Amino acid sequence: MSFKNKKIAFVFPGQGAQYIGMGMDLIEKFPNNIKIFNEFKKKTGEDLLQIMKDGPEDKLKETRFTQPAILGHSIMALNAFLEKLDIIPDYCAGHSLGEFTALVANQSLKFSDALYLVHKRGEFMIKANDGTPFAMAAILGLAPEVVKDICEEASKQHLVVAANFNTPVQTVISGTKEGVELASSLAKEKKAKRVMPLVVGGAFHSPLVSKASIWLKDEMDMITFNDSLYPVIANVDAKPVTKVSQIKDNLVQQVTSSVLWVDTIKYLESQQVEIYIEFGPQKVLSGMIKKIQTSATIFNIDKYDDIENVVSEMEQL
Repeated sequence: MSFKNKKIAFVFPGQGAQYIGMGMDLIEKFPNNIKIFNEFKKKTGEDLLQIMKDGPEDKLKETRFTQPAILGHSIMALNAFLEKLDIIPDYCAGHSLGEFTALVANQSLKFSDALYLVHKRGEFMIKANDGTPFAMAAILGLAPEVVKDICEEASKQHLVVAANFNTPVQTVISGTKEGVELASSLAKEKKAKRVMPLVVGGAFHSPLVSKASIWLKDEMDMITFNDSLYPVIANVDAKPVTKVSQIKDNLVQQVTSSVLWVDTIKYLESQQVEIYIEFGPQKVLSGMIKKIQTSATIFNIDKYDDIENVVSEMEQL
């Protein structure tokens, strides 16, 4: 499945990459995609396509809309690319929400089912906080192990965990408001380069949203999953998976577990993956991957015009 004797991975972003107008050029080029969004509107009563096109930004940032918007954009970009260059990846991976996108990419999950499922996932993750004051923050400039130790120390007083291991020098923490504030102070004492509070709707990937994992499992049990066509690297343990039972278990665990993105890329590097293509809005994952696997060749497809450039560059490899 390698491309010109080089192994390739398709990767898909999570929350934070959205922007107003996202995916509109892909809709214009491939109007058949509108059917999927119309189906979403019938199921939910929400006009996701209109929110993607016009916002307002505050609404697009709502987790229940952000998640399906990014998944929808990513899959449209992938499908448009595959019409120009018919290649099959050796592996697939996604960051948090992106793991669902990865499953659509390899036909484990129907596009329309996934849009609905991540919309519900977004609702559940917000609802699960149940009034508990929460926060998330990005810690820059400290090793992941140091951030883990800081969270363990702070959690002796208030709950806080390392939620996303994004790069060797960027880890996101999540938990109670007091826990995140205490851990942030400890990080500054440890000479973190920067501590950035994040504007979020919940304490994602922490025990505070454990109810969401139960609700998500119930929702997934009503949807058909298939074995994946090729391995998906799970966020929860950075290991490849193809079987339905494990895929679903991983998605349930992922709600409250850390996103092991650094370990994911290190695993792919150990499997001799050299080329990554990120499908979806902006280049968030591309930047992360470059900090983990410095020798990687990375492409990004956000807009339709990116496709010709990427195909041309890949054919020159």
